[in-house]
Amino acid sequence: MSFLDCTCLLFAPAGTKCSPSEMQCRSGECIHKKWRCDGDSDCKDGSDEANCQDTSLRCSCVDGDAVRDSSTHPHHLSSASEEVQHPCPAVRTCGSDQFKCDDGNCILSSRQCNGLRDCADGSDEANCRNMTQCNGPEKFKCRSGECIEMSKVCNKVRDCPDWSDEPIKECNFNECLLNNGGCSHICKDMVIGYECDCTPGLQLIDHKTCGDIDECMNPGICSQICINLKGGYKCECHNGYQMDPTTGVCKAVGELAPCLIFTNRRDIRRLGLERKEYTQIVEQQRNAVALDADFDQQTIFWADLGQKAIYSTLLDKRVDIGTHKKVIDNVQTPVGIAVDWIYKNLYWSDLATKTISVASFNGTKQKVLFNRGLKEPADIAVDPLSGFLYWSDWGEPAKIEKSGMNGVDRRVLVATDIQWPNGITLDLIKGRLYWVDSKLHMLCSVDLNGDNRNKVLQSSEYLAHPFALTVFEDRVFWTDGEKEAIYGANKFTGSDVVTLASNLNDPQDIIVYHELIQLSGTNWCSEKGENGGCSYMCLPAPQINKHSPKYTCVCPEGQELTADGLRCRPGESRHPRGLDLCFGTSSVCLHLNPGANLTKVSQVSHQNTETAGRRNKFSLILRFSKHVSVVCAPTVCLGFYLYPCQPKTQLSVCISSLTAEQ
Repeated sequence: MSFLDCTCLLFAPAGTKCSPSEMQCRSGECIHKKWRCDGDSDCKDGSDEANCQDTSLRCSCVDGDAVRDSSTHPHHLSSASEEVQHPCPAVRTCGSDQFKCDDGNCILSSRQCNGLRDCADGSDEANCRNMTQCNGPEKFKCRSGECIEMSKVCNKVRDCPDWSDEPIKECNFNECLLNNGGCSHICKDMVIGYECDCTPGLQLIDHKTCGDIDECMNPGICSQICINLKGGYKCECHNGYQMDPTTGVCKAVGELAPCLIFTNRRDIRRLGLERKEYTQIVEQQRNAVALDADFDQQTIFWADLGQKAIYSTLLDKRVDIGTHKKVIDNVQTPVGIAVDWIYKNLYWSDLATKTISVASFNGTKQKVLFNRGLKEPADIAVDPLSGFLYWSDWGEPAKIEKSGMNGVDRRVLVATDIQWPNGITLDLIKGRLYWVDSKLHMLCSVDLNGDNRNKVLQSSEYLAHPFALTVFEDRVFWTDGEKEAIYGANKFTGSDVVTLASNLNDPQDIIVYHELIQLSGTNWCSEKGENGGCSYMCLPAPQINKHSPKYTCVCPEGQELTADGLRCRPGESRHPRGLDLCFGTSSVCLHLNPGANLTKVSQVSHQNTETAGRRNKFSLILRFSKHVSVVCAPTVCLGFYLYPCQPKTQLSVCISSLTAEQ
């Protein structure tokens, strides 16, 4: 390809050893013609830059190409034979070992088409698809695109067609000897040119200056605590742990050996992490699923779907089913439970009623926190240190949500690349949430704000149908219903997968039982007087900022807080007289009050009504009813039914009873 650069027409007499595209220096060597008057002395005697002071020299394009004449149409090219005279433009030149970016800046030629954006305008990575790739330290890429062996560079033989492998000024010249090449730390002299580098813990910021790397941004760089230092980092362990000098893992110390406890449908078992031996600790269950524990009181809680109840028992006593304490008996399908070990409350999710509730350990005080917006609620976890509650929902769309443990500040934590999130667990040491997805066969984690997502492991072999998981030290453990097994792996990388137990009946929920799992904290409800001064329940509030309240009071169903925020009083009835009609999943209700006037029924939303027929029937009610008023939009409307019709009664039946009264 011909050169489009203007070349001043002032040449020394050609020697017999130079090709037509070269010029001969007065000192005898040959250089390419394009290096003539380029601002760099390429001849040993500098004769290629002699007599170049006149900037009004005639310019022409090499090899008979045309030169653009700015006085003509932008797309018109004058022929070279017409020799349109212009001053040689002042063009910034780059060294023979450099690539000129479109914005005029220069970078090392070796950085062109290396997959990184070295030019500010990205021009070094443009049109790289068909260029020869020179990988490795033993390769050299010519400016013209060819790739040659590094041993052929600066050997006084032209191997690149454009002579870029033989720059006279840079061959056998060490740029690092002058001001360290401009590098802030390390200067590496190369056959042609040089490169700047950094000491460990630092990285290049602008190709010459080194800045600190925050290694602690990598969640797996340290087992527990990471302290970033200038040029490095330091790992430490929390109280109760000691660092293994060989592996760097923070290992729990103490008299109690850690173990796994898991539900197995018909019983609850204990599995030692050191000897891999397991024993039954609760027998004769009908359908034990969800599980958690209060380590301080050495008590485990579990939900039995067959009994529709939540039980508790002391872990240090093996007693038969008759002595287990039934804590809560008004549940339907409790698929997830979580113990608040600081405020001594129990949280659970109910798949049948699509609710999330909380109760005191003895079950005497209960409160429904969420009863709408839940499709298929699954597992649940709590962080009483910060006052946050987490749960998974494998409905459509699947997601993991977060709220305060008092039911406020609800938001979605994970909503992408998630389909069947069964089990979730918290790693409070590292501040991360882990979950398993049984459809995507994945084990993932995010920080407690939903950021910095990490796919720990994806495997149809080890994650065929995972149900629940738990973390301890640097390991994550999970149950798999399809494989009827319990597995463990590195919680940062997913490596070192091991089978801890197999041939189980139907492993469900799983926890690690160790005193260091549940970190100590302050029960603010006790610090501020008995039960925080609340007349009913005192629940921890989410610690969003330094001004957040430590706790709030809540009331039982049908009651509301007084102005002091502490006491409860009977709430005003939402349905003083008449009948309420709830339809669809839109949570819209109509109150039919015989003594009221007709309101703007045209504004009533029919969104989410399942069929047009049902909407038509509802319109008939509005036409037939002479006295209809919109009163409320309650928290949830479960299906099509009309109070005082029995729940789940068909809408048409209720319509008949209503129209008969008109």
